[in-house]
This record gives sequence, structure tokens and C-alpha cells, in this order.
Amino acid sequence: MSILPLDGIRVVDFTQVMLGPCCTQMLADYGAEVIKIEKNGIGDLSRWSLGSDPDGLNNPVFCSLNRNKKSLALDLKQKDARQAVLALLETADVVVNNFRPGVMERMGFGYEDLKKLNRGIIFAVGTGFGLEGPYQHKGGQDILAQALTGVMRRKSDSSHPTSIYATPLADYSAGMHLVQGILLALLHRQKTGEGQQVAVSLYSSMLAMQMQESATHMMRGKDLNWGAFPLTGVFDTTDGALVMVGAFKQNPLQDICNALEIEDLSAMPEYEDFDQQMLRRSALQTVFRENFAKNTTAHWLRRLEEVDILCAPVRSLPEALQDEQTFINKMILEAGETAAGPVRLIGSPIDMSAAPVSVRLAPPTLGQHNEEILAEKRLVRGNAA
Repeated sequence: MSILPLDGIRVVDFTQVMLGPCCTQMLADYGAEVIKIEKNGIGDLSRWSLGSDPDGLNNPVFCSLNRNKKSLALDLKQKDARQAVLALLETADVVVNNFRPGVMERMGFGYEDLKKLNRGIIFAVGTGFGLEGPYQHKGGQDILAQALTGVMRRKSDSSHPTSIYATPLADYSAGMHLVQGILLALLHRQKTGEGQQVAVSLYSSMLAMQMQESATHMMRGKDLNWGAFPLTGVFDTTDGALVMVGAFKQNPLQDICNALEIEDLSAMPEYEDFDQQMLRRSALQTVFRENFAKNTTAHWLRRLEEVDILCAPVRSLPEALQDEQTFINKMILEAGETAAGPVRLIGSPIDMSAAPVSVRLAPPTLGQHNEEILAEKRLVRGNAA
């Protein structure tokens, strides 16, 4: 068995839903022992995300975020349960939570409490909007972060209605920022012996994702919108749709016209440079739409690739999951069988030749590891649960 980068690192994980669990799953995938603290009898809210899974045991949302972890189900209102957690925290390298500010402190597990118990502990927290400020106690949620940071208003075409982006960008990006912060804190502790608090928020992660656009606005007073460039767009074909990005070439419009077998629009004064093309984007896009609608996606992809214009078919997620490239990239993991069928999960996007990711522990049932974990501290399961 290969040695994983985080072997020997113990993580006590209070997180649930997505921001925190996708962070701690990444740590677990690369060797950390992640002990997931769950509310006795209920567990992580994502166990109940889909109404079609009434027992919460095989929920794909939960499974997608919680492989390679151990589950410890406790009633933290009980003194023995809190003592069991404190005993774990004495041995922990990292504790992670995504509660609203103040919740961990009220339970007696705040950073000021824990660093007295364990000088080297890294206290990692993900919030909706930050540990301080006017939104400090506002419930954090991906869609709210999209709305408050301007992401929701960003559109490639101003005529499109403002809408919610369907994949939780804020949760995933904040979760990965939390992984980065934890790894940096572990390196810092290696040099100094000191732990520290690491905090991220959905809000800050969404702003960070717009770093180019924000700098352009603050330094030039202009809007930068890569999706609204004149030679870029999504176009229907006779059997689907494709996306084209006309960029990174001396005269991409000439090449696009060549692929479409139409006159060279770049030779006309009204389309001779980027600024002119931006002014007449609507007219250009109309020409593209009319011509792409005359043949199949495969036909136009072949034609565009012949002139080295960036393009791709617009696929559904099921189509992408069946793509040969997905399997070559090792992005599908098998995590055993349940009564509902096989557990198939998305793998890690980080491919390390000396530390490949595997499913060492299937997503746990609620409290599956109580006996194992509590026995380590010589605690009686019945008193702590």
C-alpha cells in the first residue's frame, strides 16, 4: 500500500452538507484519518437530501462527500459525549466546522478553548460570509453567495434572465480553499510548532473566483466578460449544440468564416478588428446561428478543428460521465454495493503518481465507528451516544 501525504494526520470533522464535507473528503482521500462527528439519530443533513431515500443510508449526495471517513454519532448535550470529543481533540491535528460563528464556542469547542487543550491544533472554519461583519450571523448558502457577490448577475448575453447557477460553485470553491488553508497551516506548524485558526467563506471564495473581472472594474472602470466576446458563444446545430471560442489567433473571424464556408467578414470595415466586432456582436452572432443550424454538431466540430478554432460539443452530465476521457482521468470510483445498488462516486481531480486516491472506507452509516473510536479512549459507548 502506498504512503499517502496526510498519513498520520487526525481530523475531527463537525461539518455537514457540502462546504465542509468536500474539504474533509479531500483530506481523507490523501490519507488523513477523518472522524465525522454527527448528531445521534439524525446525522449529516445531506443523509436526507433526497426524499427517495427515506432511511438516509444510501443517499448519493451524502455518499459523494463522505468516503474514507469514520462516523461517530453522539448527543453533545450529554456530558460524557462532550468529554469524549474533548479527548479526541487532544489528539487531533485539525478540527473543521462550518457552523455559524459562535456555535463551536457555545459548545465549548471554540479555538480559544481548544488551543489551551492542544497547542498545535489547527482550527478550520468555513462560514457563509465571514467571522465578522454585517452578514456574520446570516445563514450561509451557495445561492445566497452567488447573489451577494455579483456572480448571479454575470451573463454572457444581457438578454438572458438572471438565474441561479445549478452547480454549487461557492460550496465547492470554498471547500477547496479550506483544504488549501489547512495544508498551509500544517506546513506552518511544522516550522513553528504552533497551530492557528484558518477561516474561509462562501462570500470570499465567490469574490476570489472573479479576480480578473474585479481588478478590471477597480482599475479601469470596465466590465470584463469572457463569455460575451463577439466570436464566442453556444450555437444550436441540427442535432444538438456546440460552443465556439474564437480567440488566441491573429484573425479568428477569418478562420470561422472559412469553416462555415461563407464570405470573409473580417475583410469588411465593420468587422475589421475586435472593437468593431464587439460593437456588432449581435449581428455576428446571428450569422453564426443561422449557419450552424444547417448541419450537425459533428460536421461543424470537424470543420472548426480543421482551422484550429477552439470548440466542443455541449453535453449533458450523463454523456460526460460516459466519456472515455472521464475513465482515463480516473474520475469514477467504485465504493461497494448497497441495497440500492452500486456506490459510484466522482474521484479526485488531483492525480498524484505516488499517491493515487482509492476508497479505503466506504461512506459510513451513522455511528458506524462509535465502538472503535470510543474504545480508544476507554469510554463506554452507551454513556457517550
